[in-house]
Amino acid sequence: MTDEIKIAHVKKDFLVKELDNKSWGKANDILIDKYWTGENAPVGRHFKAKLLWSDSALYVRFEANQTEPLVTSESANLKTKTRGLWDRDVCEIFIAPNLNELNEYFEFEIAPTGEWLDLRIHQLNDRRETDLGYDSGMQSAARIEKEKIVTAIRVEWNAFGAVIPQANEVWRGNLFRCVGSGATRGYLAWSPTRTETPNFHVPEAFGDFQFSK
Repeated sequence: MTDEIKIAHVKKDFLVKELDNKSWGKANDILIDKYWTGENAPVGRHFKAKLLWSDSALYVRFEANQTEPLVTSESANLKTKTRGLWDRDVCEIFIAPNLNELNEYFEFEIAPTGEWLDLRIHQLNDRRETDLGYDSGMQSAARIEKEKIVTAIRVEWNAFGAVIPQANEVWRGNLFRCVGSGATRGYLAWSPTRTETPNFHVPEAFGDFQFSK
């Protein structure tokens, strides 16, 4: 059975830095508590995601338990994308707008520092083509609390080309978290990819993102 998320619609846009905006109350909490293998992750690494959409943009909010030392950069760059962000603590969303082209999708990452990364991906049988020059115009915000990290991203629909979702339309995607370092580094997934080694780039494991209205 395919995993499914219903994304609630909001009529009024808001700033990404408004991490406690009342509009987030319309979104369902999506608990991610398993590693990419499908095995249970410790509670200290669990995280929740909330997704919203407006006529202008997609909103994603992550709230992650943080009971271990942060793995972040010493000096955060918030002006441009940070390559290699996936090697630190980060939450991610992958999105494939075209159900007939699941191997072509977008990747958005947000770190506890507010650093971000946006990529356009083409997954082939023998390799992965990554467009590092992709410019989505994504916006990010982050807040570090006691044993918790709250982050959010906002991506306008023009980041997906001419594609704008319609009510009840289904896109495909997945949600992830990388946390920790070394041998104990953890890779959590909403829809487990179940690969031999940690790998998020498995379009066949994507779940449904349905745009409700």
